[in-house]
Amino acid sequence: MDQPTTKTAIKYDLEVNEEGRLELDVPYPPGTPVTVFVIGEEAVYFDELLSAAESSIDFWDNPYDDEDWNNA
Repeated sequence: MDQPTTKTAIKYDLEVNEEGRLELDVPYPPGTPVTVFVIGEEAVYFDELLSAAESSIDFWDNPYDDEDWNNA
């Protein structure tokens, strides 16, 4: 039975250029065989997350919470 091998993954956050290509420098010498996985990601809009976090902060602003946590 073959023993499992350990391999180190390197993650790159890139954008596809206008020609539909990705360009990156890797720490391997020329001729080294590599396996590449490409996973497309949706654009993340942090404005929506920030807005959601700020809109719910009023929950913590109440006298009961202040009394409990200020004296903890």
